[in-house]
Amino acid sequence: MAKSVKSKLPSKADVLIAGGGYVGLSCAVAIKNAAPHLTVVVVDPVPEHAVENDERASAIAADASRMLDALGLWQGLVKNAQPINEMIVTDSKVSDVTRPVFLTFTNDAQEDEPFAHMVENRELVKSLRKKGDADGVIRITENSVADFETEMTESIISLSSGDKISTKLLVACDGVRSRLRDMAGIKTVHWPYDQKGIVCTVEHERPHEGRAEEHFLPAGPFAILPLKGNRSSLVWTESSHDADRLLKQDEMIFEAELEQRFGFKLGEIKLISKVQAFPLGLRLAREFARQRFVLAGDAAHGIHPIAGQGLNLGFKDAAALAETIIEADRLGQDFGTIDVLERYQMWRRFDTVQMGVVTDVLNRLFSNDNSFLRAARSFGLGVVDRMPVMKKYFINQASGEDVSAPKLLRGQPI
Repeated sequence: MAKSVKSKLPSKADVLIAGGGYVGLSCAVAIKNAAPHLTVVVVDPVPEHAVENDERASAIAADASRMLDALGLWQGLVKNAQPINEMIVTDSKVSDVTRPVFLTFTNDAQEDEPFAHMVENRELVKSLRKKGDADGVIRITENSVADFETEMTESIISLSSGDKISTKLLVACDGVRSRLRDMAGIKTVHWPYDQKGIVCTVEHERPHEGRAEEHFLPAGPFAILPLKGNRSSLVWTESSHDADRLLKQDEMIFEAELEQRFGFKLGEIKLISKVQAFPLGLRLAREFARQRFVLAGDAAHGIHPIAGQGLNLGFKDAAALAETIIEADRLGQDFGTIDVLERYQMWRRFDTVQMGVVTDVLNRLFSNDNSFLRAARSFGLGVVDRMPVMKKYFINQASGEDVSAPKLLRGQPI
């Protein structure tokens, strides 16, 4: 059970994490697994019903699943996870009768390991919460971090209740619109895309056979991601104006628009979830770390979902930060100092900037109806499809194969 009673609030913590999504929780669990003597507090005001109502699902790359396995979580999650065995890419207009396949990725990451699994976000967060509670992570559920003051040897955290907790390190995992990042004075590179990502789940007559599809349409990518059973999670990019219009329509009109994009290859489809929409943009923090303060997850980087790598970038942050903290602690170093945190910043900044640039270029290249660009990118996709070396590179990127990755992402304990 989460420790949220006022009398049980600790006055000190080694690490205090603001934000209890998958990044904050996985970082907390990783630290406690490797160093049970450290006091780890997660301030997480998100109620249980909000987690249950999250209709999103995420593609967990092979390296992220190895990390979850090393933390003792994957065996519980994989039962309801859908392996992605194949991925196809098309480029067409909504009105096109046929959508020629320009690029196909098959499962070549490892013989016994798909390059990704689809996992529903609520199941992932609930599993991480349960594991953290069992491992001794102190999860404060009725407060948020209202303010903090950085001193030489500690940060003083003020909760919304008025209580204070001192900590060696404050980790901001409070989302792409991070208040704590702004309070720390860390600037960001940011531009909106005037797009929204519509998220929902559908049921269909025929099985998907573990195939994910990404249809590049003029308004943006329409991704069909397989879930357990005859279900698929959709991430549907539209202009902000059209997304708002679609969400205001009644269910019959919405489903007609959806069918036009989804097609009938899997038979009749039926909407089985609420529809949610999220504004899309690029936001990259100029700094990831300061004295006794560090950013992780969406607080450090918010990218377009076109490559499906947002969650996996967050897991890389959690793994790298936990390893930085644990190694410094074992050496008797103060892991809250900027000298130590600079290691984490150097480890993660290039990767996130690179992915931010890649997703930005892809979104601008594919989210348009320019006939010249359509012809050029279709030719380019066809060329890549015929080059095994390039396809292997993209598969490795999607599955997270990286020899320089943190230990947890290689399935090794810290």
